[in-house]
Amino acid sequence: MKLLVFGKNGQLASELQLILNSIKEKKFLSSTEANFLNVDSIVKNIRDFNPTCIINAAAYTAVDKAESEEPTAKQINALAVGVIAEEAKKLNSHLIHYSTDYVFDGSKAQPYSESDRPNPINAYGKSKLEGEQLIINSGVSHVILRVSWIYGNHGHNFYKTMLRLGAEKEELKIVSDQIGCPTWSKSIAKATAIILNDQQLLEKSGIYNYADEGVTSWYGFAEEIFNQYRLLKPNSFTNLKKIIPIHSNEYKTAAARPLNSRLNCGKIKNTFNVEMSDWKASLQSALKENLN
Repeated sequence: MKLLVFGKNGQLASELQLILNSIKEKKFLSSTEANFLNVDSIVKNIRDFNPTCIINAAAYTAVDKAESEEPTAKQINALAVGVIAEEAKKLNSHLIHYSTDYVFDGSKAQPYSESDRPNPINAYGKSKLEGEQLIINSGVSHVILRVSWIYGNHGHNFYKTMLRLGAEKEELKIVSDQIGCPTWSKSIAKATAIILNDQQLLEKSGIYNYADEGVTSWYGFAEEIFNQYRLLKPNSFTNLKKIIPIHSNEYKTAAARPLNSRLNCGKIKNTFNVEMSDWKASLQSALKENLN
């Protein structure tokens, strides 16, 4: 295998660099090395390296900012992805791409399956859905992983924000009516490694949901972060006195967010024999890494 990975410094690629260390021929590219706002640099990198597999872990992920920067979000999350797919198709390469639960509107009462009709309610979700569609339309062999509530010790995410704010604030107000499953970036990297090693990968093109197991709210996630951290490191967050649950309409953001982000992950389990970890167990592992 000759592997090319976009998004070198992001949450997912940071973990992929550790998990995929047994692959001899691989190249990780940062946003400066492969500028998604300049598709010529994408094309050149792909053609120069001539990979047998491409992982796109690069994305525009500033959900609120995307409302005022929709053309940029579209360029990075959709148009550039379409170029990657077209180039991969020409080389008969396989493409693994990460999408999001935000392609759904969150109105369903049950977890979303891959066959549910997408209906994004913000610019970020629209750009990610368009990226999915361009991959499929290209005809390239692909696995699109729709992932949920990603966190980890690299990049920007809710978990790292909570660790920072918990050390600074006496009181935090956290949204409690949006539900989903926090998913550790390392869990996703491990699942990706299993998919890459599948001998029938080329016959298994399609969209797959992936999230750690369980369900909580952002408020529940925040509570668990602080509770587990204090168990690992007593006397942490001594200034934080109270975490207050609030409704979405009390916390105004530029972008609307789905109330239900739960994903049904049965398809990826059955197809690739990928097992999910309980989200609380994953969080404990992430926190232990953070403290080491």
